[in-house]
Formats: sequence, structure tokens, C-alpha cells
Amino acid sequence: MKLNVLYALAAAALFGASTPLAKLLGVQTNPVLLAGLLYLGSGLGLGIVRFARDRGWQRSGLTAQEWPWLIGAIVFGGVLAPSALMFGLTRTTGATASLMLNLESVLTAVLAWVVFKENADRRIVIGMIAIVLGGVVLAWPQDTATAHDWTGPLAVAFACLCWAIDNNLTRKVSASDALFIAGSKGLTAGVANCALAWIIGTQLPAPGPLVPIMLVGFLGYGVSLVLFVLALRGLGSARTGAYFSTAPFLGAVISIMVLGESVSLMFLLAAALMAFGVWIHLMENHAHEHQHEPLEHDHRHAHDEHHQHEHDFAWDGTEPHTHPHKHSPIRHTHAHFPDVHHRHGH
Repeated sequence: MKLNVLYALAAAALFGASTPLAKLLGVQTNPVLLAGLLYLGSGLGLGIVRFARDRGWQRSGLTAQEWPWLIGAIVFGGVLAPSALMFGLTRTTGATASLMLNLESVLTAVLAWVVFKENADRRIVIGMIAIVLGGVVLAWPQDTATAHDWTGPLAVAFACLCWAIDNNLTRKVSASDALFIAGSKGLTAGVANCALAWIIGTQLPAPGPLVPIMLVGFLGYGVSLVLFVLALRGLGSARTGAYFSTAPFLGAVISIMVLGESVSLMFLLAAALMAFGVWIHLMENHAHEHQHEPLEHDHRHAHDEHHQHEHDFAWDGTEPHTHPHKHSPIRHTHAHFPDVHHRHGH
């Protein structure tokens, strides 16, 4: 379980690092094009990694029932959300947009609890509130006199809603190949944003910064998303979203360490709130008797109490391994998260 928490925090750290790293590179280009290049770096990089891992192109492994979830996640998270965010950034301040982006984890959790019936106890709600408040404190604008209309913040809020939908839809396919899922989303978002930048007449930056930009995209968007999918597999949408919302704080830490930016009182307050929220989540111990219904899927696994099945192929005993397998009904009690095997009602 703790490994899944590390996946979520590492995903947040890599994503949070992408902004200060882009700043360190001195990238000066249209934000739509920059987003497209970062996503392209993600999609192309993960595609190369997957090709090398599988020694050639392999099928995705997604079932017919899973494809609509992935396509929906790509449309909402890879096309609609980035476009809405870039539109919003043209009509509001960066500080206000950063503040609004904290809505993503809240909306992710609300959708997970209300629409997708994911379990949430009081501890998890309190922890999420503490983490989100930390993000609010960190991004709170120092200059409140700046005037702006509501179209910008509403567009950013819509982007957050799209990403929240994306997170919950991705959870539906999180047992499948994380490299394929993240690579598909990155490539689609990259093509969509670069096409939008071309339509509005944006010129490509000089060849020199292209490779570093795409490398930052591969790490900050691609590897980060792979880790995010792995965390979704083990933690569910709400908890993963809460851990991932530490990204602005982790990005600020990197800015302080790498760019030499100063430490403010607001930063320390945000750090305390986020640390408290993460600690509450880490102390969660959710255990009760529950029923596992018959289930058939394909993911990397070892033969633990949830994976007691025979093989219809020659198996050399290597674990963990991947193949389609069936789960028989079982009723038992143990501590668990709302992972791919524990999506039961309460």
C-alpha cells in the first residue's frame, strides 16, 4: 500500500518540477505550443520506452469494455482540459489560475465519492481538505487589486472539472498497461495542442530548446502520468488526487533549491498543512469484512490472497507476472484501499 503512496507523491514531484525546469531552460514560447511540446515529449518518449520493453509493438491489452473509458479520459484530460486552461490563462492572472487549479483534487474526490461510489471516511476528507488548503495558501495572490473578468477563472474551473473526469475515467482502466495509457494520452494531447497553436499562428521555437522541452515533458508529464496511473490502481481516484495536489508545493521546493527563490511565511504554512494532510492519509487503516464478486482482468500480479488461480499455459513460477486471469468470489477481512480489487460498496 505504501508503495502506491510513493507512486502518487513521485508523480506529483515530477509534475511539480516541470514548471521550474521549463523556467530554468528559459523557454519563451506560446503557452499552448509549450503545453503541446511537453505532451508530445511525454507521448513519444513513453512510446519508445514501451516499444523497447516489449521488443516491438504489442496490443494494448484493453478489453472492448475499457476502450470507451480510455477514449473519454483522453478527450477530457488530453484535449478539452489543456485548451480550456490555456484560454483561461489569457483572461486571468497566473496566481489566480494557480489558485483555481486546486479545484482539480476537490472535484476528483467529489466525482469519485458521488458518481463512482468510491469509499471515503472522515480521515480522508480531513486530509484532503488540509492538502487543498495548503495549495490555496501557496497560490494565494499577493496583489488582490488586479482586475479581471470571470471568463478566465470559469475556464480554469472547467479545465479542472475535465481533469477530474479524466482521473476518474482513467481509474476504470488503471489495471491495464500504464505505459500505453499514459503514452496515448500524452500523444493525443500533444497533437491537439500543437495543432491549436499552429491554427492561431504560433511559430516553433528555435531547434535548440526543443529537445530539453520534450525531455522535461517526458519526465514531468509522461513518467509522472505512468506513476499516477499506478497510484490510481492501488489507491483509487480521491486519495491519488489528494496526494497529487502536493505538486505545487513540491514544485516550489524545487524552485527554492534550484532557482534560489526565497522562503516565505506562506510557503511554511502551506508546507505544514500539506504535511498534516499527507500524514493523516498515511495513518489510514480501513478494514472490514467485504465480498469480492467474480472478476476477470489483466494486470501485473503475484499469487497473494486475491490471486489464487490456475494457469492455462506453461508457467515457470516467476512473479510478478502478467496475464488475463479470473477472480472467484471470496469473502474476507483485511486492511485495504479502493484499489482495482476493492471497489465494493459500504
